[in-house]
Amino acid sequence: MSSAQVRYTGSSVDLVVSGTSTLHDWTMKSVKADCNALFLLNPSGSIAGVQTMTFSTPAIGLKSDHTGMDNNAYKALKTDKNPTITYTLTSATVSPAANGTSTVKCSGSLSIAGTTKQEEILATCKTNPDNTITVTGTQKINMPEFSIVPPTFMLGTIKTGSDVVITFTMLLKRS
Repeated sequence: MSSAQVRYTGSSVDLVVSGTSTLHDWTMKSVKADCNALFLLNPSGSIAGVQTMTFSTPAIGLKSDHTGMDNNAYKALKTDKNPTITYTLTSATVSPAANGTSTVKCSGSLSIAGTTKQEEILATCKTNPDNTITVTGTQKINMPEFSIVPPTFMLGTIKTGSDVVITFTMLLKRS
C-alpha cells in the first residue's frame, strides 16, 4: 500500500519563549503563527514522512506580562527590520511510535532577528481521530548565535541569560 500526500495548515498554536535573568525567570507567549506542511500518511493514517513545512510568527506577537520587557525584547529581536520569525524545513526523519504518535527530527532554516541558521528541531506528532495532527516540541536557542544581544534592564543592572527555550504546541488541520 502506498502513502498519501496530505496538506495541513495550523489552526491553533501555543508558543512560549522562556529565559532567565539575574532577577527572575521570564516567559513570553504567542498564539499567532502560520504553519503549512505536506505530510505523507500511510494507509492507517499515521505519519510516514514530512515533505515540506514552513512556520512563521510575528516577533511582536510575543507578549509577556510587562510592556517594558516586551519593548526591550522587540529591540533585541530587531523587529523594525525583521518582523517575522520563520522556520523552513529542508529534511525530516520520522520514527513511528505507539498510538499514532511519531517523533520527527526536522532539519531546516531558522531565521530570527535577521540571522538565518540551520537548526535541528525534534517534534512529537500525534495523529488524532478527527484527522488533525498535534505537534509538540521544545528547542533551546542561544541568542548570540543569532546576533541577538541578550537584553538588559535598569541601566544594565538586570541581565538576561544567553539561552532561551522555545516550547510549542500546534494543532494542524487538513487543508
